[in-house]
Amino acid sequence: MKQRISNIQKIYKEGVRLLADAGIEEADIDAWYLLEHVLDITRAAYYAHPDLELNTEQEEAYFSLIRKRTQRIPLQHITGEQEFMGYPFYVNGHVLIPRQDTELLVEEALKVLSHGIRILDMCTGSGCILISLLKAGREKRHIEGLYGTGMDISQEALHVAECNARRLLGGGGPEEGAGSVRFCRGDLFENAEGRYDLIVSNPPYIRTQDIEKLQREVRCHDPFIALDGREDGLHYYRRITAESTAHITEGGYLLFETGHDQAEDVCALLEQAGYRGIFVKKDLAGLDRVVGGSYNRTYTGQ
Repeated sequence: MKQRISNIQKIYKEGVRLLADAGIEEADIDAWYLLEHVLDITRAAYYAHPDLELNTEQEEAYFSLIRKRTQRIPLQHITGEQEFMGYPFYVNGHVLIPRQDTELLVEEALKVLSHGIRILDMCTGSGCILISLLKAGREKRHIEGLYGTGMDISQEALHVAECNARRLLGGGGPEEGAGSVRFCRGDLFENAEGRYDLIVSNPPYIRTQDIEKLQREVRCHDPFIALDGREDGLHYYRRITAESTAHITEGGYLLFETGHDQAEDVCALLEQAGYRGIFVKKDLAGLDRVVGGSYNRTYTGQ
């Protein structure tokens, strides 16, 4: 019979050791999050009671999750949650895990929000970008009457986004809460209705040949369709930029997240399509991360 460890401090240290032996880079952090997930314990409580004993079920549950993480299953797929813009988003293997880099896209989009505008989130995935815009716009910027549409080709991804909208936006009428957002399946603008004042997108932008170079957690567990930007990584930037002109209002904004070496090409695409005031924003690492501009229909003659 396997001997129990029971002591919470020893259990945590064993979790760290197992993850480190499996090559997990942030073994101590992941081991802690899994312990927190199983026990719903704070760090303060952990340090105050390091000799606290777990029961058999708790110990087995913890090491079961540790074993999953040693197999390179992403931490967020194990816990089913990832924080983004300070909000807890539900995630699974049908959507990209929201990443901190993408928060810059939301922060830039928040700067152009105004009362009553219509927002389109192209390739919405978990819905983290759109839902964060609606929630932060309403609660932190006190902007009223926002309405958002999330588009994605994956029905499974849309189910995740709808779940997050219910969790984070709650109920409410047509001008607030979950009623302020809808999700629609389609190949980019295929089923888009009317024109939008703000279009945001974090499209697939990894070059196909580069996907095999990504971390195992990403290449094996993130949906391939959400990663693959085709041969040069610019396929969806071309399509979204070109097709957006039929769905954006005069002076409306189009904002993209980009790969670190794609900003110049995306800027050129926006300019060719009639966007002006084009800008590039760098992330905390100093890498180009967000490209955007406002549409001038007069300039393009449309």
